[in-house]
Amino acid sequence: MPPRSAPTERQRRLGAELRKMRTAAGMTTEHAAGLLGVPRTNVPNMESGRSGISPDRVRTLACNYGCVDEELVEALAAMAAERGKGWWEAYRDTGQLPASFLDIAEMEWHARRLRVAVTVHLPGLLQTEERARAVFEAVIPRLPAADVDVRVAHRMDRQQVLTRPEPPALDVIVHEAALRMEFGGPAVARRQLEHILYVSEWPDMTVRVIPFKAGGFPGAGQSVVYVESAVPQLDTVELDSTHGPEFIDSELQLRKYRAQLDAAASVALTPDASRDFIRSLAHDL
Repeated sequence: MPPRSAPTERQRRLGAELRKMRTAAGMTTEHAAGLLGVPRTNVPNMESGRSGISPDRVRTLACNYGCVDEELVEALAAMAAERGKGWWEAYRDTGQLPASFLDIAEMEWHARRLRVAVTVHLPGLLQTEERARAVFEAVIPRLPAADVDVRVAHRMDRQQVLTRPEPPALDVIVHEAALRMEFGGPAVARRQLEHILYVSEWPDMTVRVIPFKAGGFPGAGQSVVYVESAVPQLDTVELDSTHGPEFIDSELQLRKYRAQLDAAASVALTPDASRDFIRSLAHDL
């Protein structure tokens, strides 16, 4: 099978973890190829995510690299076993979505827990269809109507992760500024707030508000999604920007963003007080 031309972020992460493990063991790509009985060029392709690898080969490499973290090895083997196409792959053929949109959906689907902190835009997983459409219609340059339709449909499809059996826990910290943004006008904004109130009562869902009067807090200028994986070593942070998302997985940065989310949580209202706050905002619209 020829190498993939565009591996997903999750495929790249699997390869990067195998490369990290190999270099920590002080082994060359030639040695790794010998362990698997494949040409040397196969190893760089595996480690870049351009080629797949079987779960058994993941275990073989990990054993020979001297990795004794069985939970990490099994988590990597499980990633290698993901041969089936997720629902998001249906969008890849349209050519109307950036690949990063599909990477986000894939990471959400495989997450154990999602910690989200936003100050201006509401999390995509909580947006109503009306709100999402208003957001996508407010970009520069303006998107063609067909592209807006595809992005809205994809955003709504992402939300099925919250209603599937055994969904990931979702912990959202949202600033008052995001709640007051009237994308689509007052009626759309009110229905959006009512939707957040509704889903905030779901199991495994927590929504907390940071009011303006809370003042400053670390990371106030960023939208952060912390994706907790099967093991902490495979956690990922996704940062939004106008140029597309950035994915971060170094342990030093992961620690920083965990601390940042903890700091934001420390100034947020309780879930019950947050619902009262959101209910008041909706009543005023």
